[in-house]
Amino acid sequence: MAISVTSACPESTINELGIRQWPIWTCEASTFPWTYAEQETCLLLEGEVTVNPEGGKPVRFGAGDLVVFPAGMSCIWEVHQAVRKHYRFG
Repeated sequence: MAISVTSACPESTINELGIRQWPIWTCEASTFPWTYAEQETCLLLEGEVTVNPEGGKPVRFGAGDLVVFPAGMSCIWEVHQAVRKHYRFG
């Protein structure tokens, strides 16, 4: 189960996926566990995060990155700088 990160997500991808119409989620600097019941795709608008997947290597990403988390993955989120992101499940 790998986390996919597209750094500096192209505007063409943002438009093609309709990302600007997705809901927005925010979170202050914190650390918490999370398990993905289904795949999540998100575009970070602000912030910086390290996600530590169970049994995997930490993945760091930030503003401008498009990130896809696989269904079934359990991890620990380390929010270094407050996050604001568009997201979609499924």
